[in-house]
Amino acid sequence: MKSAVHFGAGNIGRGFVGLLLHQAGYELAFADVAAPLIDALRETPSYTVHEVGEGSVGHVVDRYSAVNSATNEAELVERIARADVVTTAVGPNILKFVAPAIARGIAARSAEVPPLAVMACENAINATDILEAEIRVAAKGEGLSEADVDAKAVFANTAVDRIVPAQAPGGLDVRVEPYFEWAIERGPFNGEVPEIPGVTWVDSLGPYIERKLFTVNTGHAAAAYVGRAAGKETIADAIADLAIREKVEAVLQETKTLLVAKYGFAPDEQEAYIRKILGRFANAELPDTVDRVGRAPLRKLSRHERFVGPAAELAERGLPTDALLEAMGAALRFDAADDDEAQRLQATLASGASDSEVAEELTGLEPAHPLYGAVVGLVADARRARTAK
Repeated sequence: MKSAVHFGAGNIGRGFVGLLLHQAGYELAFADVAAPLIDALRETPSYTVHEVGEGSVGHVVDRYSAVNSATNEAELVERIARADVVTTAVGPNILKFVAPAIARGIAARSAEVPPLAVMACENAINATDILEAEIRVAAKGEGLSEADVDAKAVFANTAVDRIVPAQAPGGLDVRVEPYFEWAIERGPFNGEVPEIPGVTWVDSLGPYIERKLFTVNTGHAAAAYVGRAAGKETIADAIADLAIREKVEAVLQETKTLLVAKYGFAPDEQEAYIRKILGRFANAELPDTVDRVGRAPLRKLSRHERFVGPAAELAERGLPTDALLEAMGAALRFDAADDDEAQRLQATLASGASDSEVAEELTGLEPAHPLYGAVVGLVADARRARTAK
């Protein structure tokens, strides 16, 4: 029987990647460091993924196992050594921590079995490249050469898209939206792609990654930051407010301009994609909070992420960025008390550094960049707003 190890047994892991692997017939093992979650999975024979909204349906996931990756590495390595697929949904910053176990699993892998397919399913551009680099470093410590890794593993970048909001406490069931997309680059597999129904196999992943990042993620974050500034609690509440919706639509019109110019997407095709995305945000049966979607603002304001990335490329082309800049200004005011990055952002704004120094630290833009002056202005505005409180 085919087998898969999935790192990250949280909502995305159980409600999206794990679900599709289960439906594809894989013997599925979840790996996580959260002992209560692993214990719950071990003690519960099944859970249900509830698609809510139009076409509501439930999918039962069963016949899985769970491994505590912090305390039972030997079992984890053994499972990886015989697995067909390893996937992650742990967050880009955690990939370096799961890489050593994957490297040990690759080292223990028989040369007689097909290469292990390694795919990071994260909200980041080319996340598998990040994971692969960490695995190759760890593999050297296991005595593996680059050629050994190449013979035993295949690394493929992916783009994942499904809204899975914060869940009610208790239980393993997950509420998700009906829509999903899991695109995986075909090239690394040399024609022998894993059998995973529901996956879209593509020759060039770049356009799909950026279309998703600069539409879904940019729009979602814009709705969160602008909505929070207006006192909204959920994304659906924010999109239901006409003034906020118009601001989010303006952001997505700017990213549409970039995607059409850069990748040749048909304007009407991208417009239809935007309409679908806005409809997903408006799903009132997914009470996704603005604080959850807005968390980690430092990452979201960084150089190649959902705001600065498209705005910088538009500015380089001499194209408008007003709506993106307004959303970035709202992001600078994000001060959720329970979010570490939000508090670090506010501490940076409150520091003695100059406006230009803070702008460079937050966005990675250099003074010669055409977007730089506008971002320095946003920082100055955010600091004045802090002082006025």
